[in-house]
Amino acid sequence: MDTIVALATAPGRSAIGVIRLSGPRSLAIASSLIEESDFQPHPAQVILKTIKLDSADLDQALFTYFRAPHSYTGEDVLEISCHGSPVILRQVVDQMLLLGARLAGPGEFTLRALSNGKLTLSQAEAVRDLIDARTDAAARQAARQLKGELSARLQRSKQRLLDMIVLLESALEFVEDDLPALERERLHKTLAELLADLSLLAETFQVGHFLRDGLKVAIIGRPNVGKSSVFNRLLSSERAIVTEVAGTTRDTLTEPINLHGVPVMLTDTAGVRESLDRIEKIGVERTQQAMVDADLVLVVIDGSMALTREDHDVLSQVESSPHVVVCNKSDVPSYNILLDPSASNPTIVKVSAVTDQGMDQLRAAILAAFGLWESSEAGLLITDARHYDLLRRSLLEIKGSAQLLNEEASEELIVVGLHNALQSLGEITGETTTEDILSQIFATFCIGK
Repeated sequence: MDTIVALATAPGRSAIGVIRLSGPRSLAIASSLIEESDFQPHPAQVILKTIKLDSADLDQALFTYFRAPHSYTGEDVLEISCHGSPVILRQVVDQMLLLGARLAGPGEFTLRALSNGKLTLSQAEAVRDLIDARTDAAARQAARQLKGELSARLQRSKQRLLDMIVLLESALEFVEDDLPALERERLHKTLAELLADLSLLAETFQVGHFLRDGLKVAIIGRPNVGKSSVFNRLLSSERAIVTEVAGTTRDTLTEPINLHGVPVMLTDTAGVRESLDRIEKIGVERTQQAMVDADLVLVVIDGSMALTREDHDVLSQVESSPHVVVCNKSDVPSYNILLDPSASNPTIVKVSAVTDQGMDQLRAAILAAFGLWESSEAGLLITDARHYDLLRRSLLEIKGSAQLLNEEASEELIVVGLHNALQSLGEITGETTTEDILSQIFATFCIGK
């Protein structure tokens, strides 16, 4: 196994930059770097040393040594904390490459941790998710998976599958007659419990993937109903230009916000109306695209006046999509909500973008549309689409085996689905994952982790 090196901290200027080495030649390379042939630091001890470049002092750095197998990767690991100048860090890494190290690929340190049994694959993916987390809730979910909660939960299910497989294959090998009625009843019960447990886990993906990937929300409506004002209120910032002139917003404007632990990409759009103005027509086309891309649409109407034809047109466009009707200008004395009674009972929130009235209710309605209001207090959630897909495959295989058991099929047919389900669950934690899939997963990691 060769020795790999990478910058473990983010690129750019900083007080400290950390360079990480992993592999059998870590100490030898470090010895050459400081020009000390007998460099033998104690494990997990931090030592101050001077890095040399062409026998000249380059920088003073802290060296921390982790002896195999007691390290992140399970190999000899050396972390060097230099001053965070990009120039110094580049020179140190370049010198290590000349001394025989190889530049690490994306996620290669974590891949070695997986290969050496320090992490399961779901834990390794949690490392990536923890680094990429955009909210406290997303970070908490990633931390739970990193601690091994998902692996432990799946281990119980895998053990039950193994027990059933052993029973069925033993029957094939040693019993000439069919399984006794009592054993079949036990199998029925175990399969039902397994289906219920895995289904409950898979259903958490509806909430979990929004915590990880975020929610896309588009604000639409006819011109001059206060879309940009609502946008600014949700952002708590005067990001969009607001004037009394209809059609001020000509293009889409997207900003991230954090709603109770859920990352949301909020998009303000141009007013929807027919226009001969070329620029305005392009803006309306982009509004239509934002509506298609959004997970949720906020339709803003002016609650101080009757609905116009343009309002009805906008409402009809979102009728079959998740949406919330935002009745703005509730501070105006003539405020009155007049919605088409034939509309499909949308969620209606009364707000005033001027006084902030109703904005907390609007934030709650955005999350409630996807059952996300209590997400910050939720238990373990499935946040990764790969995990969800494999859980779904496992459930289909188990349901197939349960159906065959109900039809009193032979044990030879029943056990096939259980083997397939066990393999799918094993792919989540990495026991049965192919090299091609591993390459795709770790290509999404940052270099140095």
